Amino acid sequence: MEAAFTSGAAFTVGGLVPLIVTIFFPLKGVEYSLYGFALFFLIILGAWAAEAGGSSWTKAILRISFWGTVAMGLTAAVGYLFGVNIN
Repeated sequence: MEAAFTSGAAFTVGGLVPLIVTIFFPLKGVEYSLYGFALFFLIILGAWAAEAGGSSWTKAILRISFWGTVAMGLTAAVGYLFGVNIN
């Protein structure tokens, strides 16, 4: 139960960032704002995880930033292939 509640809380908090960005930033170019904020928080979480695990901050930040960008790019590519847009 503790793991389920922790996971639910993490997803809820993680979902608030894009929600807040879409509410307070203009719709034109919102994808760039979302990417910037997502990357910013990935960097923070990468550093935090590196600190918790006793790992190198630089390696953790580069790894999470790179793979996070790849994941967002692939998601955008799939959306483009299926004709999904936010206009």
